[in-house]
Parts: sequence; C-alpha cells; structure tokens
Amino acid sequence: MQLQRQCCLWSLRPRTSNERRATGPTAHLASKNINKDRESGMNNTQQYFAETSRILQNMPQDEIAQTIDILRQARMEGRRIFVMGNGGSAAMASHFVCDLGKGTVEEGRPRFKVMSLNDNTPLLTAYANDCGYDTVFAEPLASLAEPGDVAIAISSSGNSPNVLRAMDVARDRGLTTIGITGFQGGKLKDKVDVCVIVPSDHMQHIEDGQWAVLHAIFLALC
Repeated sequence: MQLQRQCCLWSLRPRTSNERRATGPTAHLASKNINKDRESGMNNTQQYFAETSRILQNMPQDEIAQTIDILRQARMEGRRIFVMGNGGSAAMASHFVCDLGKGTVEEGRPRFKVMSLNDNTPLLTAYANDCGYDTVFAEPLASLAEPGDVAIAISSSGNSPNVLRAMDVARDRGLTTIGITGFQGGKLKDKVDVCVIVPSDHMQHIEDGQWAVLHAIFLALC
C-alpha cells in the first residue's frame, strides 16, 4: 500500500526542468541521432556480412581437404588429436573437440581420440605459474603425444609463443601438425605440415573464417 501511495505521489508531482526539456526539441534531436546511428550501424553490418561472404568464397580448399584427410586417417589408426589455442581460439579448440569427440560418434566406426590442451585449468595455470605461459601447451603435449599423433594449433595471428613452442615439440616427437590461422599465417605457417590460412587481416573476419573451417571439417568427418 505504501509503495502504491508513493507511485501516485510521483505521478502527480511537478516535472523538473530537465524532464520538461526531454520532451522538447532536444528529445527530437536525440531521436534523429538514434535513427542516424541505426542506419549507419545497418550499413556497417551489411558491409561486414558482404566481406565475410567474400572471404568464405576464397578459403584455401586444398589445405582444408588435406586437413580432413589427416584427421580421417588419424581416426582409422586410433591416433590422438591434440587441439590448442588462446582466448577466442581456446573456445574454438574446445568446441571443435566437442564436435569431433561426440558429434561424429556412429556405430561401426572408430571414435576420435581428441582432446583440448587448454581445458585443464589447474595444469595450465601450474605450468604458467612455475614454468612460464609459453610452456602451457608444449609440456602437456610432451607428456601425452606419441609419433603419428596429430596436433592442431588455432591462432588467429599465427604468432602466439605458446602455440609456436608446442608445434616445435610436436614436430620433434613425430606428430603431424596443422595450423588454422589468418594474417598470412604468421610464424605458424613455417612450423606446421598443413596451414589453413583465412584470407583476411581483420581479426573478426579471421575468427569467422576459422569457425567456418572447423565446422566444415567436422561435417566432412561425420
């Protein structure tokens, strides 16, 4: 009851000068600015989608096909597949592992032995704290990997030190290495057997392309 009385008193009180101005010319100008911003935002959105479409039409098909072949062979031979990345690329690594690990299960076909090296938070932070962040993928890989396994590095820049160090370990141990990147491949392209390079120098477009690549690979393996 008390709350209702307060609401009634509020509605009956005289408006302040600021509240009166909000319904005058200033409010009309603000509305025009909002509409202008909305129109500009829509134009930017359309340009973004158009550029994304152009990039997807120019993806490196040969390297994507090679990646599919490598993973298909790893599946048939029971090889382990290690995936890694930082930040948004870590999210991609985890998502891709979920897709391969669960989404491809089918009776009568081998299951993928796939794991993300960025999902064990205690182990990752222990290596980061004690040995340095550039070791967080290399050290677990050195413990788990065997010749013939596969290591997939997801790095939009292609220059993440911990990813590059892990690729060095992978090659030393006889793993097949794959990079999924942008920005002309960075340093990663020279450290992997196959490098899928999204043809863009714009971070968000590169990430869009990486997601599309990973989903396309997954569907090809289902």
